[in-house]
Order: sequence, then structure tokens, then C-alpha cells
Amino acid sequence: MSNPVGFAVVITNYNYRQFVAEAVDGALAQTRAAAQVIVVDDGSTDGSPQLLRERYGSDARVTLLLGENGGQLAAFVRGLRAATAEVICFLDADDRWDPEYLAKIGEIYDTRRDIDFVFSDVALFGNEQGVQGYAKDATDLGYTAISTWATGHWYGEATSALSMRRHWAVRALDLPADFVSSWRISADNCLVFGSSVLGARKFYLPTGAVHYRIHDTNGWWHARDRERQFASGFRSRCLINYYASRMYMDDHVFDLVKREFLSKPAPAHDEIWRYAALALRGPSSWFKRVERAVAIARRAFGASSGKSTQ
Repeated sequence: MSNPVGFAVVITNYNYRQFVAEAVDGALAQTRAAAQVIVVDDGSTDGSPQLLRERYGSDARVTLLLGENGGQLAAFVRGLRAATAEVICFLDADDRWDPEYLAKIGEIYDTRRDIDFVFSDVALFGNEQGVQGYAKDATDLGYTAISTWATGHWYGEATSALSMRRHWAVRALDLPADFVSSWRISADNCLVFGSSVLGARKFYLPTGAVHYRIHDTNGWWHARDRERQFASGFRSRCLINYYASRMYMDDHVFDLVKREFLSKPAPAHDEIWRYAALALRGPSSWFKRVERAVAIARRAFGASSGKSTQ
């Protein structure tokens, strides 16, 4: 096996003084140590900067970036600029990791050099309990560019469960200045959608090691009304379209739907039917589109019978 990858952990904080030390200490306590732990304080006014200086100012393992408030996307960018390790892991200051998190995802990055982006499940704690995950088992999702562009499907999880090779983070966060103000919150959309549309290969690994805290100041989705849902969806669609424009994507990419689908070794049924529907789109003849859709749909029956149809 080649040399193991190094990790840079980017922790972003805004007015989470009561939580941030737990996040930083968890990153420092990993059984597979991170090469860098970078804490970005986004202009907190609750005493966070003072706490961070007192607790970690003399700790050589921690890089503190304390500055003015610019929002989550701006904080991601600041942290990324300070990172030099091969893989970047993101962690919100109100969340925490179990000690084996980096060791678990590190096995994927070490042994699968073709994998660009690994995300985990999350265990909810605080005001709610439960587990959120993409699937029950580890899943090689292959490439997801066409599916994400066409359907807006979310191949990811919350910020604290996201990791990717550094050059993919650089590409995903290379956004115009007006996007920085648009994504002051929920900037994990930029990481998830950007990496997909730009062409990263994704892997889902349920680690059970990422804990997502539900508390009074981050439970905003419970109060969403239809107007907010539209605004959020519209903003995400515009972001996806921006990434697609960078890749010069048009309807002709639907001719590649089957090839993208075949990058997935064991797709779930909903993924099979998603791609079968996508195969019906594009400029090819009606016969060719139906032929592709049927070939993809056959995977669903093959999966049910235990046979391969590739």
C-alpha cells in the first residue's frame, strides 16, 4: 500500500463558544492523527475568540484563524487556504467526532485512490435523537455529475460528515464573490453539489462516528414554510447550474447517462430507476433512448435475482 493520506480538519465556528472546544478536542483525539487542525472563527461575538486563544493558542497542533464575519462559505475558503494535507475534512463547531472517525474514512482514501469524496452517516443528539444516512451499507456511488445536474439529487450529508481530496475542495469552493454572500449558511451545498457536478467520484461510508447536534439555534428547518423551501431550492438549482456551466454541460451529456451509471458497482433500486428515467432524455433518437433506459432498468431485476446484467 502506498503512503497513507494526511488529513486537514477545517472547523468553522460562529458564536458556538459553548460547543467549539468539544469539536476541537474531538479532532485532536483521533486515533489517526490529523496533520492539521484548522479552526476558523467567523467573527464571533460571544467570546469564542478569547476562549480559542486561551485554550489552543500555544498548541502547535492547532492553527487559529480569527477574523471578521463573512459567513460559512467564506470561512470554508479561509480554512482551505491554510490547508496543505491531501484530504480535507470539515467539522461544524457544534458537532463532534468519535476518536476513530479519521481512521475509518482513511482506509477508503488509502486503498481506493480513485475515490475523491467520502461522506458518512450522522447520529443526531441534543434536542433530537436518531441516525441519518444515505444507505444502510457502504456504497461506491461512482460518478454523479449528470444525475446531480439533471435532478438536484443530494449525494452527501451535513458538513461534519464530509471529506474530499484537497484539489476537489479547491475546485468546489472556487466561486464568484457574489456567491460568498449568498451562501453565508448551508455552504455544504457548495461542497456536495460542486464536487458532484465537477466530476468527483463519491463513496458513502457509514462510520457511526459523526455526531450532529440539534439545538435551538440550528433547528431552523422545522420552521420552514413553502416560501423558504422554494428559496432554498432555487438557490441550490442556480448553484448547480453555475457548476454545470463551468463544465459546458448541455443536453448531449444525457448520451453518457449509461456510462455514468455503470461507474456504480452495486446501485440501489432508487438509483437504478433514477438513471433509467434520465436515459430517456437528450437529443438521441427515441429508439436509442429507450434502449439505454431498458438496459439500465434491467439492473433492478438483476439485483433482485442476484444476477449481473452488465
